[in-house]
This record gives sequence, structure tokens and C-alpha cells, in this order.
Amino acid sequence: MFKISIPTEYYFGSGALDRIADMSLPGKKALICTTRGKSVRRYGYLSRLERALQQKNVAYVLFDELEPNPTKDSIMSASLRARQHGCDFIIGFGGGSAMDASKAIAFMAVNSGDLWDYCTRGTGKGKVPEKEALPIVCISTTAGTGSELDAGAVITNTQTGEKSGVGIPRLFPTISIVDPDLTLTVPPQQTAFQGLDTFYHVAEGYISKASNLMSEMFALTAVERTAKYLPVCVQDGNNLEARTQMSFANSLGGLVMACGRLTSQHPLEHVLSAHYPDLPHGAGLLLLAPSYFATLIRKGAVPEKFVTLAQTMGMKDASKPEDFLEAHRNLLIACGVSEIKMSDYGIRFEELKGFASEAVKAMGFPFKSDPVFLSENDFVQIYESAWR
Repeated sequence: MFKISIPTEYYFGSGALDRIADMSLPGKKALICTTRGKSVRRYGYLSRLERALQQKNVAYVLFDELEPNPTKDSIMSASLRARQHGCDFIIGFGGGSAMDASKAIAFMAVNSGDLWDYCTRGTGKGKVPEKEALPIVCISTTAGTGSELDAGAVITNTQTGEKSGVGIPRLFPTISIVDPDLTLTVPPQQTAFQGLDTFYHVAEGYISKASNLMSEMFALTAVERTAKYLPVCVQDGNNLEARTQMSFANSLGGLVMACGRLTSQHPLEHVLSAHYPDLPHGAGLLLLAPSYFATLIRKGAVPEKFVTLAQTMGMKDASKPEDFLEAHRNLLIACGVSEIKMSDYGIRFEELKGFASEAVKAMGFPFKSDPVFLSENDFVQIYESAWR
């Protein structure tokens, strides 16, 4: 059995950002949430959004202080600003960080206390929400997280060192806009990291114990497009057809998470970027992936699915699970990121054992979806094998 319920109006296609004036927005005053980077201003995206809101007589306040890995502190600051200015909906404008943050901000703008009072994982108190979140509009400027079509929000608690999905229900966006034009200016390496985040969402979702007919359909479609078009995007960022295909694959990753579950690769990475916030999420995932998937294959996990993944990635004669590892390695090479290593980001080998324990405690639910049982010692070995 599976369930899918996505109450989001989804607008996809080149030029979609400029069609906001034709959409029924969920309020009259928005808090626009973006990260501290300057790209949305530099390339004119923010001014385009502002013009579209002005055409609809929608007022707005800007909060541009979010971190690349958004923290609880910035969520609380932004939610306070939304209350002070009487904002009645939130716009997450940017990549996964801005969209994830917008969901938590929309929630805390109407609920008292601290975000971690309501978090259902790790040291969260699991308090029952007092009110529904404000409406959320997500506008994606990257192709990586699928946050525009799921209810998830991954936030870092700097006080406890946790990076976790907050586990609060009913945080689906009211409206999501995916305009591939906005991804044309993403630099090659960031394009690779973001596209590989999409790849791991769908690959994990496909092999997960929670996979189903719907999630598998979404996952394999996204795997095929990512393997074919991500290297093109990296090599020629102005290729709108390739960017469009990757934007679509990205959203399919959100659908996989909406009707299925990821596996333990994601929480293993979240620990890394919680401690090293300059580590892009997609980079952390690709650092772990060869060791992670090799461990699953060695333990006999879903061999037929790994063969299917390899075939879907273009290795038509794949016949054994290990062929997936080769197809994956070829994808990293084609994207120019096969040689990055943990030590590039300052991660120390002696930290890794503690990271394994922390991952299980802070974000344990995806571990239940692993296709075979992996122990904490297995996680230590995955980390240590991945380190260089």
C-alpha cells in the first residue's frame, strides 16, 4: 500500500516566474526568504519577482539572511520578522535551503516557543502544533532538492549540533514554481552537486523498503534524465533543454519523497554538513555514495534493482549489481567531481566514529527504510572507507 497527497499547485516551464501575475497567490503580504548569496540579485531574479508581486498589488518584506544550511536561529529571526510586519504568506526563493526554511518559517510565524519544541526527532520535544502554518510559495532557482513538491524541511540546530528533518506535518507548499531559466546561471560544480542530490534522492527512493509502484515510476524517470542530462548541464550551462530536463528530474525527486522514503545515506550526510556547513549537501552525498552503495550491494540488498538502475543510466548490458557502481563512477567523472574528498572540506578521520552514532540519534527514521539492515558499525566503516 502507498499513499500520495500533494496539495500543491505546480507551475513548470521556461518563463514561469513571470507568470506570477496570472496566479492566485495565497495572501496580500509576503515574506520573501532567500540565502545570503547575491545571485538572485545579480542575475535580476529578485527584481523580476518584485515586479510580478507589484503587478498583483502584493506587498512584501525581504529576509535575505538564510545560511546555505539553514539554522534554527535564522528560522526564528525570520518568523519574528514575518509576525512584526503582518505577513500572511511566505515565499521561499532559491534552492533547497530557502524552500526548506520557508516551510519552517511559515510554521513558526504562527506558533509560539522554539522550533525544536515541535521537532519530532532527535532532541525535539514533539509538541503538538497550536496552529497551521501560513501558506507557502516555493520558487526554485536550482535543480537539486525537490523541496517544492514535498513537506520536508531540514534544519540545523546549532545548539545541539543536529541537522534533521523537523518532522512537522502539513508543510506542503500552496504554490510551487519551477522555471528552468533560473538555473542557467548556476556554476558547473554547483550544478553537479545539485543534480547529484536529485540522483541520490531518487536512487535511494528506488531501493528503499518503502518504494512502491508510484515512487519507482518517478524514480526511474528521474534517474534516466539525470544520467543523460546532468553532464550536459555541467558542460554547457546555457543548454535550456538539458536544464529543463534536470529541473523536471528534480521535482520528480520531491514526488519520490512525498510518496516513499529515502534511506540512511541522507542522514549520514546531514551529520557531515551539520558540522561542516560549508560542505554542500550534494557534495557530501557523493563523497559517501561509492562506499555506501558498495556496502549495500555487498550485503545482498535488492540486486535486481541495482541492475535496473545501471541499465536506466545507460549501461544496457548491465547484468550484476556491481555494474551500478561503475555507472555511478562514470556519472561522477562526466560531471567532473570524481576526485573531491572529505579532507577538502576539513573533515577529520578521527571524527567519523562519533558521526555514525550521531546520525542514528538525530535522524533515525530513514534507517528503517534501508533495504537491508545496517549496523552502527557498518556506518562507521562507510564513513571511514569514504574518507580520503
